[in-house]
Amino acid sequence: MADLEDLLLKTSRTFALSIPHLPEPTRREVTLAYLLFRIADTFEDAADWPRAAKIAALESFGDLLDGAERRGEIAAAAERWQAEVPCAQPGYRQLLAESPDVLDAFFALSPAAGELIREHTRRTISGMAGYVARGTDHGELALTDLDDLRGYCYVVAGIVGELLTELFLLGQPELLAVAGPLRQRSALFGEGLQLVNILKDSAADAGEGRRYLPPGPEAQVRQEVTALARRDLEAADAYVLDLQHAGASRGLVTFNALPLHLAHATLDRVEQVGPGAKLTRPEVYAIVQRLNSALDRNEPAA
Repeated sequence: MADLEDLLLKTSRTFALSIPHLPEPTRREVTLAYLLFRIADTFEDAADWPRAAKIAALESFGDLLDGAERRGEIAAAAERWQAEVPCAQPGYRQLLAESPDVLDAFFALSPAAGELIREHTRRTISGMAGYVARGTDHGELALTDLDDLRGYCYVVAGIVGELLTELFLLGQPELLAVAGPLRQRSALFGEGLQLVNILKDSAADAGEGRRYLPPGPEAQVRQEVTALARRDLEAADAYVLDLQHAGASRGLVTFNALPLHLAHATLDRVEQVGPGAKLTRPEVYAIVQRLNSALDRNEPAA
C-alpha cells in the first residue's frame, strides 16, 4: 500500500504544510482529493505529450473513479501512464506508479466523502480536457481575456475550493450555521490562490508557451489581475474568519489560513519584484510562527 503522506510530501509544497493540521477523517479525505487532482494535473501539464493522449488519459482517469471492481483496468492504466507520460518530477512519476493504491484508498472512504470527491474531480477533469483541446501538441495555450482566465482558474482551483468546503461541512456540523457564506466564497478562495501562482510564474509559463495572462499592455494587465487577486484574497480572509467565528477546530482554521497568509505575502513580493519572485524558507517559517502565535492568543487568523 502506498504511503499517502510520503506522496503528499513529494508532490506538494503548500498542501504538505497545511493538510497535516486537519482533523481526521477530513485530513485523509483532503489528502486523497489532493492526490487525485494532482494525477489529473500531471496529465494536463505534460508539455511534450500529444494533446489527444492527454485528453484520453484525463477521460480514462475520470472513468476509473467509478469503483474498486475495475482494479485490473486501473493497474493497466497506471503501467501505461508510467511508460507514456513525459514527467520530469520524480514525485509525480511515483504518484502515477502508485495510483492504484491511491484509488484503493479513495474507494475506502465514506460514501458521502467519496461521492463529493468523485463529482468534483470529474468536473475538473472535464474542464481541463476542454482547455487541453484548445492548446497545441506541445502544451502551448493562450487565454483570451480576463473572463477566460477566470474560467481557467475555476476549473483548476475554484472547484477545489468548492470541494474542500463541502468536505469541511461534512466533517464539522457546527459549520452549517455559516454554510452559505462559506459556499459563496469558496471558489473565490481557490481563484485567488491560483491567480497569485499565475502572476508569480508568468514569465516561466510564457517561456513554455502557456500564456495565462490576457493579451494587452503588460503593466496594465498585471495591474488588473493583481487587483482581482487581492479582491479574491479579501473574500478568502472573510472565509477564514467565518470558520473561526463558527467554532471550527484550530486545525481546520490553520489549514485555510496558512496558504492565505503565504499568498498575501507572495503577491506583495511579486508586485514589488516581478515574476519569479518567491518567499524564502525563513520567511515561510516566520509566517507559520506568526499564525501560530495569533491562534495561541485567540486572535483573528486572517
